[in-house]
Parts: sequence; structure tokens; C-alpha cells
Amino acid sequence: MKNTLININENALVQNCLNGNRDSQKDLYNKYASAMYHSILRMTSDREQAKDLLQDSFIKVFKQLKNFRNQSTLGAWIKKICINTTISQLKHDKKFQIVELDGKEFIEEEHRELILDVKKIHRCIQSLPKGCRLVLNLYLFEGYRHDEIAEILNISLSTSKSQYQRGKILLRKELKAKAYENG
Repeated sequence: MKNTLININENALVQNCLNGNRDSQKDLYNKYASAMYHSILRMTSDREQAKDLLQDSFIKVFKQLKNFRNQSTLGAWIKKICINTTISQLKHDKKFQIVELDGKEFIEEEHRELILDVKKIHRCIQSLPKGCRLVLNLYLFEGYRHDEIAEILNISLSTSKSQYQRGKILLRKELKAKAYENG
């Protein structure tokens, strides 16, 4: 028996898409578009750019669908295409900057309980510098390891880690500021 990570319904959906069935292509898009859009938006913070990148990503998905080999879930495979498309575009646009840090900024402050809704947290993440936001999103939300992030962004491992730390510090400060505004 063949070991696959894709369920029978998704396998049929993929096959129908490969056979040119427009309804199946629409179903595949509708099944994954919202989640992929939000992944892209977390990295770009620009809704229009995220919509464009989503479309570009799905064009690639449909062109490359014949290469899908069931070595991961279909959703994970599509997400990888979306993330790579987004990163390539951000690199092309030079819309993020990764800054090497010396480590002095990583002094932990005392923690205080913060009660914020998800939209406020999302807005705080969107306010981070683009390089920090990109690394933070790839690490926290997309599940990439620092060595993978370093390779994808063509930066050093220490730069990936320092951007992540800087992003956490800035995010914590922003969240505390929002908590004080509302408290």
C-alpha cells in the first residue's frame, strides 16, 4: 500500500485539476486561498500586495501541481509556494531590511500580563520593521527553523536569530504600549 499524506478526496481533487477541470481548480483555490492570503499578509502587511501575491502563488501552484509528490500535505506544499513567492517578491522589491545587531538590545524586561485581542496583536506585528516582521512570521507562524530562514533570505544564522529576538522585543514593547493605552 502506498504511503501518502494526502487524503482520497484531495487526491481526486488534484487529479481533476491536472485534467483541467475548472470546478476542481476553483474548489482547490477556495479551500486554501484564505489561509494562504493571511500567511502572505503577515509577511507583507499590504492587503493589495497580498492579494496579488496570492494570485501569483496560485498560478504557480496550478503550473507545478504535476510535480506534487505527496511527500507533505497539499496545504503545506501550497503554503511553501506562497511563502517562497512572497519572499522572492519582497527581495525583488527590496521591501525588507535585515540589520545585524550586537546583542545589547536583548535584555529582557520584566513581564506583565497582557490581555489583547487578536486584531490588536496582528496590528502590532504589522508595525514591526519589515525584516523583523518577516523573520518573526516565518519562525513563529510558518514553522521555519532559523537555518531555513537564513537560507531562504540569504542571511546568516545569527542574523536570523537576532532579527527574531529584535522582533520579539519590539513586539513586546508595542503590546505593552497598547495595553497601557487601553488600561
